[in-house]
Amino acid sequence: MALPRILVVDNNKARIQQLEAVFQFMGYAVQAVGTADYASCFSETDQLCGVFVGDGIEKQATVVSDIVERANKIPVVLLINKGTALQVSTAITNSVFQVLEWPTTHPVLKPILDKFSASGGHTVFTVREGGDRRAPTAQRLKGKSQAIVEIRKLIEQVAESDATVLILGESGTGKEVVARALHDASFRKDKPFVPINCGAIPGELLESELFGHEKGAFTGALTARQGRFEMAEGGTLFLDEIGDMPLAMQVKLLRVLQERTFERVGSNKTIHCDVRVIAATHRYLENEIKENRFREDLFYRLNVFPIEIPALKDRAEDIPLLVNDLIARMEASNRGSVRMTSAALAVLMQHDWPGNVRELANLIERLAIINPKGLVDAADLPEKFQQYDVSEDIINDAEAMSDEEAVNTKEGKEDREEEEESSGAGQIEVIGTLDSSSGALAQLPEQGIDLKEYLNVLELDLIRQALNECNGVVAHAAKRLNMRRTTLVEKLRKYDLQR
Repeated sequence: MALPRILVVDNNKARIQQLEAVFQFMGYAVQAVGTADYASCFSETDQLCGVFVGDGIEKQATVVSDIVERANKIPVVLLINKGTALQVSTAITNSVFQVLEWPTTHPVLKPILDKFSASGGHTVFTVREGGDRRAPTAQRLKGKSQAIVEIRKLIEQVAESDATVLILGESGTGKEVVARALHDASFRKDKPFVPINCGAIPGELLESELFGHEKGAFTGALTARQGRFEMAEGGTLFLDEIGDMPLAMQVKLLRVLQERTFERVGSNKTIHCDVRVIAATHRYLENEIKENRFREDLFYRLNVFPIEIPALKDRAEDIPLLVNDLIARMEASNRGSVRMTSAALAVLMQHDWPGNVRELANLIERLAIINPKGLVDAADLPEKFQQYDVSEDIINDAEAMSDEEAVNTKEGKEDREEEEESSGAGQIEVIGTLDSSSGALAQLPEQGIDLKEYLNVLELDLIRQALNECNGVVAHAAKRLNMRRTTLVEKLRKYDLQR
């Protein structure tokens, strides 16, 4: 029986040699070609279970798109150098099965190849669908602010209809997350969700991207190609940054929305489409209409059901929940971890966040690199955050919201604490006698007391008792006190109980 075969399309000879060695060791036949010679490799796809494409190639987006189309049901993995993920366009990321950082290892490659085998070549991976590799969208729409609660209600109201939805909000607020939540809640959830950023594609190429083209329609059109409308058939097409679409394309899009038909570039054959359109923009389209940069008739066609996402600064109470979610997602994808004190969270809640959730996500990732698995306090945040004063009330509010999210979602914290306990991590030497005999005041003295000081003394005594009973293991003591381990660590610092 022939071995399952992997196709490697790359111009990096050293990387090809390393991949060949790993794949052959894992029991796969390997065929390696340069980017100029891959076309003929798709004439016979028997036993071909996956395609790996190296980055750093000329016209990368075009080549990857062509390979994905030729591969059809065969999963395509894009290899990128570490630290270059932000340079990969959303269009490429959404079209391939997975983006994988290079160099990689056998333990990372094995589950990917196992998925190849499990798919048996019967699952279409060319677009992401409702049940894709990401976390369920409803779980990713984090927040308990009134604005987010209202957005969830709007999604529930419009999801089951085919009405066109216009999502409005600043860059980085999570417009695509809302669009995916709409798709996942609709009857189309088992069909493709196809996003396209209208502002990232040159105007002269946007028509081909949306409607496809025939072979020879223009220079470089070596084969016929499906457009996004065809790829999204039966599902949802997400037109991100619709406000950046050129006027000439706006006319053609309006016709498709009205007639539900289109033609590929270079063809006169009319194609009917059954696609739900969701559009999004960070621009004020009413102003764009006044400046003659956006068609008024298209605006009214898109603005059937508007959903406006608030800026992050207008829902600061959601920041602790978002931070927990971002950290959990980093951990799930093995991109590190970090912990935030309540004081640090309180500082983040005061920032204006011009980049919104995207800026917050970048900060968390940067802190995870600088303080891997460490505890980040307010003083550890970048310089621009040092201008904020933090009151005890704000710290308590941030801690309460963070604790509530931890209780509701757990986010794997119990598993991490068990790992720390089994490895002996989290054990400290406590300063002072661990004496459990100290008494507590039962009644208010006639002369009165300093309540704050009294509560501090009581809390300190109970912490010492818990640590004494648990032989100084912080995770065990935290359970005895019914609090998070990170909260107890903060209190140990507060009372100067560790060295």
